[in-house]
Amino acid sequence: MNIRQDQRTVMTLDAGGTKFSFSAIRAAEEIIEPIVLSAKGGHLEDILKTIIEGFRKVKSRLDEKPVAISFCFPGPADYDNGIIGDLENLPAFKGGVPLKDMLEEHFLIPVYINNDGDLFAYGEAIAGFLPDINDKIRKVGLDKQYGNLLGVTFGTGFGGGIVNDGQLFFGDNSASGEINRSRNKLYPETTVEESVSIRGVQRVYCREAGLDFKNPPETKTIFDIGNGEIEGNKDAAIKAFEELAIVAGDTIANASTLIDGLVVIGGGLSGAYPLFLQKIVEEMNNDFSIPNRKTVQRMEIRAFNLEDPNGLKEFLKDEQIMIKVPFSEKQVQYNPAKKIGVGISKLGTSKAVSIGAYAFALNKLEA
Repeated sequence: MNIRQDQRTVMTLDAGGTKFSFSAIRAAEEIIEPIVLSAKGGHLEDILKTIIEGFRKVKSRLDEKPVAISFCFPGPADYDNGIIGDLENLPAFKGGVPLKDMLEEHFLIPVYINNDGDLFAYGEAIAGFLPDINDKIRKVGLDKQYGNLLGVTFGTGFGGGIVNDGQLFFGDNSASGEINRSRNKLYPETTVEESVSIRGVQRVYCREAGLDFKNPPETKTIFDIGNGEIEGNKDAAIKAFEELAIVAGDTIANASTLIDGLVVIGGGLSGAYPLFLQKIVEEMNNDFSIPNRKTVQRMEIRAFNLEDPNGLKEFLKDEQIMIKVPFSEKQVQYNPAKKIGVGISKLGTSKAVSIGAYAFALNKLEA
């Protein structure tokens, strides 16, 4: 299915803790100006009416009937059945709310809900990072192609999603890719999200700079300080992103030993990658110490920074050799190098999520 040629329209929603952004996608492109409504409100009924009103406004701006509604919504949730669970940022949903059934009764079209990390990974696998890297591999004449992708988002929180050979991996409890619940390498009593998040970067910067965390600078300001673009405590800024890199790299390495595929990073902090991406890759490639031995590689595979020209060049290097078949004159090709690459979103996080939601709906309709 070529989603860029599909003329069906799907209504979408990017649901956050403070605002709802409604839109519509056709042929993998946004076709209306997004409609943004406040998500704030203590009463569940008011929030649900806001969601219905948002989709009604979108529908009124379309020139044809949409075929589905597809959107991301925070978890925990039973995404298969469209039931939203107890949300920290939207406490009115406590006890579970069957959002899918409610919207299907109002709009009489299929409704699909998923996690933003999953839809980000799916969008990058379909039309972003994964095909881009595979295209680069083909252009240098290599036969290798990648089918697995781990997508992670660095922002308000630390999200994740997994794509295996073109298929989004869900898990049995709608909980796959919940990488934020991993243990924090630097602060083992906490989750990885306490370091790999906006608040994590701000907290470390304030600690190192001797500032009150009650009024931290924006992460863009911290990045600009660390990058030498504006004045400030540069050492503290570099330390803030270094801790993010160590903790994220450790967690991504653990995930990569299971997934064995490319890794793409998105989210609000991804633009600061010059201060953390190489350190993530170095952490992934660290060695383990073994009793009575020297060291062993952290991963059986080797990670490369695909945003660095030298890293990309090494990743694309042809390391195939010819080996002899035992008891024969025949020779076969063998590639002893096991490689994965880590890079930044090619689409931008919001567009990747939208394309993922769009493709997810169309696939469900054809299932």
